Amino acid sequence: MLETEPLLHVPQSAAKSAVYPSLADRRVLITGGSTGIGEGLVEAFVRQGSKVVFLDIAEEEGRQLVDRLTPGTTHAPRFEYCDLTDIDALKKCLAAILDEYGGIDVLINNAANDDRHEVGEVTPEYWDNRIAVNLRHMFFAAQAVAPSMIEAGGGVILNFGSISWHVALPDLLMYQTCKAAIEGLTRSLARDWGEHNIRVNTIVPGGIKTARQDALWHDDAETARILSNQCLKERVLPRDVAALVLFLASDDARMCTGHNYFVDAGWR
Repeated sequence: MLETEPLLHVPQSAAKSAVYPSLADRRVLITGGSTGIGEGLVEAFVRQGSKVVFLDIAEEEGRQLVDRLTPGTTHAPRFEYCDLTDIDALKKCLAAILDEYGGIDVLINNAANDDRHEVGEVTPEYWDNRIAVNLRHMFFAAQAVAPSMIEAGGGVILNFGSISWHVALPDLLMYQTCKAAIEGLTRSLARDWGEHNIRVNTIVPGGIKTARQDALWHDDAETARILSNQCLKERVLPRDVAALVLFLASDDARMCTGHNYFVDAGWR
């Protein structure tokens, strides 16, 4: 592994981050890439010289991210507006991307929404909506890109889970149900597609410090609670998640598949 000089807007602490030569020119598709963890993933892969396409409904933020990351990059990232709960729209969007790029090498199924709710408030309509937001699109995105990976002789799919169901956080029944199911989805796809050299893993983030989490949930009391539950007494940042994702997407992780990989500072 090599070291690289920092790009514009890259924190100095990221200046000595690993560079994976195998990720250069790789075609990477990221869902939910406009903000939060997804934004960190887009930036990280752009720094690797990957050809990054990211999908989101946050259009203004997505286009601003493209403008921010484009100067000085090998491949400018590309933003596509897509409502992932509309599977027909997702399929059309992915078909166009696959046709233009000739395939996808790495799929990062990151998009999700962790809105809080009580058990008694869950209606059949809300159930279906939360499944659509947090789980269903992951399968259909994987299904869409798999043929190009098979044709290319391999690929990588990384599905985002969550620490929340492992520690049974309150008021997140639907989110946690979906995140638990994602680990089963990962295991199944890893087994079914392993013969085609497609590696499938789950990323399990802890309490990640993002603007959305800080604005909605992570007040001083919650931040103190998170730190008290972590072995390492420092907040986990999007770039910490991205560091794990980069490794698992690279050829250095060629024998890693069918498992869950935690980046949670040792949440207990």
